[in-house]
Amino acid sequence: MSASGHPPETRSVLRVFLTGASSGIGAALARHYAGQGACLGLAARREAELFSLAEEIRALGGEAVIYPLDVTDTAALTAAAGDYLARFGAADVVIANAGISAGTLTECAEDLEVFRRIMAVNVYGMAATFAPFIAAMRADAGGAAKKRLVGIASVAGIRGLPGAEAYSASKSAAITYLESLRLEMRPHGIRVVTIAPGYIATPMTAINPYPMPFLLPADVAARRFAAAITRGTSYAVIPWQMGVVAKLLRLLPNWLYDRLFVSAPRKPRL
Repeated sequence: MSASGHPPETRSVLRVFLTGASSGIGAALARHYAGQGACLGLAARREAELFSLAEEIRALGGEAVIYPLDVTDTAALTAAAGDYLARFGAADVVIANAGISAGTLTECAEDLEVFRRIMAVNVYGMAATFAPFIAAMRADAGGAAKKRLVGIASVAGIRGLPGAEAYSASKSAAITYLESLRLEMRPHGIRVVTIAPGYIATPMTAINPYPMPFLLPADVAARRFAAAITRGTSYAVIPWQMGVVAKLLRLLPNWLYDRLFVSAPRKPRL
């Protein structure tokens, strides 16, 4: 819950709303912004972890309000956004970070519900996160140029990976969605930032049973993400080495890509 329940005294305080905040990249980003004294809205499903993180945020000099919710619950997100706006005013940065990952195979009927859930969280949840904040961001006189809508995608969305049909599809959809949103927000001066992480050391990647090149610690990744957000970079692959790999993958003809990746390691199925 909020340490004070009152809006910040000056508009110079950064106002950040973040989903998927209870662990991994989300928690690392929350800690990074707390060090800047930000007013943070922290949303995630795990309430106990959010309480613990909020205590850390306050110790680091930030302010935290927690919102235990699922990003596929539109009513809960709308209510959380309304509460955050009432406390702090228009958000400066809204980060749709919530995401889930699992191996899926279309041939396995039991994976279809997993497929549905991954798409719902990783794509619909992103749009549902942004929706209740946009009007206030647009109306914030003189502040729209500093506003950021940030979507956390993945290099897995650049080309389809075997055994990761749902995850690759969801992140590809997220990248394209964010591109469309960027065009829609441009006339209003709101920057839309797409971040496509490579391998980041988080609980999500800890289950991967294969080598992960250029693996970044979550706190290092968070600093790089935040720098791209501040710049208003339209699209960033982090770490940069994975950006080079991503560009090469885009250029490969299908016959060569198929030959190289048909036997690539698979994500574990649930």
